[in-house]
Amino acid sequence: MHKKLSKILITGGAGFIGSAFVRLAAKQGYKIIVIDKLTYAGDLKRLEEVKGKYKFYKADISDLKQIDAVFRKEKPQIVVNFAAESHVDRSIKDPAAFIKTNIAGTQILLDVSKKYKAEKFIHISTDEVYGDTKTGKFSECSPLKPSSPYAASKAAADLLVKSYIRTFDFPAIIIRPCNNYGPWQYPEKLIPLSILKILRHEKIPVYADGKNVREWLYVEDCAGGILRIMQKGKVDEIYNLGSNEEKQNIQVVGALLKNLKLSVAMIKFVKDRPGHDIRYRLNSRKVFKEVGWKARIKFDSGIKSTVKWCLEYRSWLLKKWKNIASLYK
Repeated sequence: MHKKLSKILITGGAGFIGSAFVRLAAKQGYKIIVIDKLTYAGDLKRLEEVKGKYKFYKADISDLKQIDAVFRKEKPQIVVNFAAESHVDRSIKDPAAFIKTNIAGTQILLDVSKKYKAEKFIHISTDEVYGDTKTGKFSECSPLKPSSPYAASKAAADLLVKSYIRTFDFPAIIIRPCNNYGPWQYPEKLIPLSILKILRHEKIPVYADGKNVREWLYVEDCAGGILRIMQKGKVDEIYNLGSNEEKQNIQVVGALLKNLKLSVAMIKFVKDRPGHDIRYRLNSRKVFKEVGWKARIKFDSGIKSTVKWCLEYRSWLLKKWKNIASLYK
């Protein structure tokens, strides 16, 4: 286990999951360096509660000169890579940005981490690299069968990381979480989008019949799992990070409506997303067995907390509408 004062460089630290990890690690006494490009999805407001406990660099992981300069100055012991273009709908409209950030950016981070002799590289992937399955669960050994340009770019990044482990004996770990939700999630994703639509007195768009299934993990649980793997996980390994909380999209929206005391009349079924995956489900026994992590926050409790947060921070959500309006006309 690393000493508490290890220096961690976190890319994408102003993003949704990355910021949850920054908040947790900073509170535990780690020295934190945050790199974020601050695209539409990045926001330093997510880090206000740990202000003064991290050092920030605005930089693009696909810019070698910028990233090398930060590493040369900071020489981090651990690198945790959250930085990514992550929205499937956007990847369908513009795959190029996903190739640049998720693949080329990861390659640059790997090279620079190797150059400056980082002791550990934690790469945050996604359950979407496995594709979908109507039955059963994906283990860390399941084949990669990505469906969307987003998932393909993340699978390619995983393969790059694995190649560096094999070729250069590079000390990396790959983590594949399931769908995250919770406070500060950008409202292009299902849960905050649904709440934003309600705040705008508009109907909630649900793809097809809403029966696509996802596994839902509260973001603070996810951050805790990543920290635990960083501390106790084995290098050269892959870890699934799941909750065992499987829900159809229509059930998720139903839970939101129930919490807000609204009727299903708020739902509007829309044309399905191209190549829409039917179901994701992870086998997370390995992470429990090897590092002792298990999700603690149940979906009903997590949804309740998320709705409460979204209502309290409605002005933050509403300000984001201009950046996503074109996706949901």
